[in-house]
Amino acid sequence: MVWSPQLLRVAREGGGHRYQLGHELVDAFLEFASGRARPNTVRAYAHDLKAFFTVVAKDPVEVTPADVMAFVTQQQQPRPGAENVIHFPDAGTGLSPATVMRRLAAVSAFYGYLLTRADTPVAVNPVPRGLPTRRSRRELRGAPLVRGVRRLPRILDPEEAAALLSALRTRRDRAITEAMLLGGLRRCEALGLRLEDIRLGECRVFIAEGKGGHQRLVPMSPTFFATVADYLDCERPIDAPGDRLFVVLKGPNRGMPLSTEGLDEVMAAARKRAGLAHGTCHELRHTCLTRLREAGMSLEALQAQAGHRSIASTQVYLHLGSDWLAAEYRAAANAVESDLALEALS
Repeated sequence: MVWSPQLLRVAREGGGHRYQLGHELVDAFLEFASGRARPNTVRAYAHDLKAFFTVVAKDPVEVTPADVMAFVTQQQQPRPGAENVIHFPDAGTGLSPATVMRRLAAVSAFYGYLLTRADTPVAVNPVPRGLPTRRSRRELRGAPLVRGVRRLPRILDPEEAAALLSALRTRRDRAITEAMLLGGLRRCEALGLRLEDIRLGECRVFIAEGKGGHQRLVPMSPTFFATVADYLDCERPIDAPGDRLFVVLKGPNRGMPLSTEGLDEVMAAARKRAGLAHGTCHELRHTCLTRLREAGMSLEALQAQAGHRSIASTQVYLHLGSDWLAAEYRAAANAVESDLALEALS
């Protein structure tokens, strides 16, 4: 009998959710991951494993590297309606390389868990480390299964950012947006703020659970603190049971922490009212960090502001800051041209 994964989200006592796909080993992995990864990561694991086992249609202990390779091929096939979408020349018509690589990482993590348990028939991780190359004889990894395409993130211009802010209907929504647009916070970091994390006297906020579980203090604009003060005075329910800063304002969940899905609905509606085709939460963060770089903030300072573990992640903003790059190029090009002119005269 072929296992057919069905994704269930079950509420936990005391808050949060547990994800299940209906298989003992997969559900055990998701439960294990929930104790060491962020909720968004566990949710992504659940969705990615569901996608994988729906395509492979085998019991987890029967999966082979050939099944993984077939899955990669299937994910890169054109999707219904793809003929109506404009694609970049270096990308296919299937899922993006980043999505496929993320799904492979989830599958590999699952089988790494099974190997660590050592109580199942699984003896090897079926996800290949890479394709063999001439160099792979000397290296641990070969060519990647999926060729990644790294594109510059989109940002909002000042007019688009102003239109989005004007389309927001509550002080709460404006404060959350300013946390991302003026402070560069991630969506989960903004939603995770607690009342005690607001350091008004220091003009900073404390990020208790950043990406990877890392903490940091982030300077914020006085505009954000003014908006938060108005929100606390006029909108946040005084009988809210928890200490989360941003909560639901109406309905049966009034006073409960605002969810990721709730914020996404707010932002989608605001973009529609503002007439914007883009402007996701992550684009707001990219916009902030790009503007800070253009204004002259050093890469090291920008790395600390963004909460990047590696400065390589921050270096993308060198390319986004077009005004800064153009100025640097003009200064260097003028020096080169002067040298060439002097050489021609000599």
